Amino acid sequence: MLTSASPSTDSPWRVGLGASARIALIRPPAVSSLHAYSVAIVPPLGPAYIAAALESAGHRVEVIDALGEAPFARDPSPHPLLIAYGLTTAEIVARIPADVQGIGFSVMFSQQWPHVATIIAAVRSAFPQVPIFVGGEHATATWETLLEQCPAVTLCALGEGEETAVEIAAWLAGRGELADIAGIAYRRDGRPQRTGARSRVRAVDDIPRPAWHLFPLESYLEHGFGHGVDRGRSIPMLATRGCPYQCTFCSSPDMWTTRYYARSVESVVDEIGDYVARYGISNIDFEDLTAFIDRTWILAFCAELQRRNLRITFQLPSGTRSEALDAEVLSALWHSGCRNLTYAPESGSVTTLKRIKKKVRPERLVDSMRTAKALGVNIKANLMLGFPDETRREMFETLRFGLRAAWLGVDDIPLFPFSPYPGTALYDELRRDGSVPPPDDDYFARLGYMDMMDTATVSRHVGARELRLYCVLGMSAFYAISYARFPRRVLRTIRNVWADRSDTVLEQRLVELRRHRTRRVASASHRPAALSPGDALGAPLPPGH
Repeated sequence: MLTSASPSTDSPWRVGLGASARIALIRPPAVSSLHAYSVAIVPPLGPAYIAAALESAGHRVEVIDALGEAPFARDPSPHPLLIAYGLTTAEIVARIPADVQGIGFSVMFSQQWPHVATIIAAVRSAFPQVPIFVGGEHATATWETLLEQCPAVTLCALGEGEETAVEIAAWLAGRGELADIAGIAYRRDGRPQRTGARSRVRAVDDIPRPAWHLFPLESYLEHGFGHGVDRGRSIPMLATRGCPYQCTFCSSPDMWTTRYYARSVESVVDEIGDYVARYGISNIDFEDLTAFIDRTWILAFCAELQRRNLRITFQLPSGTRSEALDAEVLSALWHSGCRNLTYAPESGSVTTLKRIKKKVRPERLVDSMRTAKALGVNIKANLMLGFPDETRREMFETLRFGLRAAWLGVDDIPLFPFSPYPGTALYDELRRDGSVPPPDDDYFARLGYMDMMDTATVSRHVGARELRLYCVLGMSAFYAISYARFPRRVLRTIRNVWADRSDTVLEQRLVELRRHRTRRVASASHRPAALSPGDALGAPLPPGH
């Protein structure tokens, strides 16, 4: 459901609501599996929104961004399958104010949870009387298991978090009862239970902008860290919230419902202008779940960007749909600064697409990609293999689609093995029929899209080794065709890597590998064990997160 933002005269984030609480918000370290070839080092947009909402409501907020404060530090996790990037547990605990009244954790990816659980246990030991709350995709999807298995957690915030966080903070300050807060889960009489669902925020223009002043933002900006291709000083943004579709592999319906709200064009461009003036931003990474649906909105946005002459680039690294991206819209995007687009077909098989409720027409998508390439836009297309009922024939259709995309000029195709994430319809189906085990730390630790060695596999037609072979061969064949058909890309890639810049995801990873050697010395100044993330470069978020 697409709904435009509307102004509100009764916003919950306003100073003067009574006594304030002192809250510590913790963005945990990034986590990857031992065999992962990539990890995302990205400014934390969700926690920045939560911090802004709490500040606007008059609460005192201390942010501990464990990744941003030590992006080059790499340490073993207590879980043997994982590696953590950022501050150690002891360093995180040491940064929490002694007079804190509530401690919040953001856990977006289930793979993070085994490591985050050990941090929470240490925090509980240091602050035995302070309530601890957890929000994000993982908490929303697994709240019952989380509360059963992690006694240190007081409550979980479910779904969209700003209003919920403000009401939790009011409770911490002595106002109200937990049972009266919508959109949370907690223990009553020793058993996990949830309160009533919270309605989505409709007046999205009224939501306070991310409180980047509380985060070590320069740590990300000066090193070119971000969600998409490194295009200089990049900051993440949202132009919309939610997604109206119901793909069975995606956790969005559980986290956000299917309501989709677009901010006003003026609000989005005002925020961009503020970042350019305040932080010297040169690029925007739009992290929307499904950014471009309404072509009227897109054209108005592009026109306003050009009118203000902000001289920025922008990209959509998470993936978007192709229905609204016709020749007119793509031309407007290019001329207003869009340089990288990620399409999210997920599969090249019509049968598989229908089965996973991905309402995409492959031929329409191909036409859109062809037009985008003719304009000069760099294109990435996300694909997955190994859905539970996907046959070999359907997998080969996806592989053939990837080779066709290479021939058309698409620049990057990540080809991931499918992993069933908690909070998705496919995961629930697989749990019911016993195809996946009950959720535990070992299961969560294997939920990495960047790991070709130890990812959980649920295909009913091919084994894990065969599936990984298809993924590796598929990506290898894609890049072989891409560079053979467009030989100038060879020179461009060599030139970009030598100049420490990138136009594609592949080039970005090569640049990071080159930077790895020079960053080793700088990393050692943090602590002896620190390493550069050259072998864990900035990566796209997994589909559904």
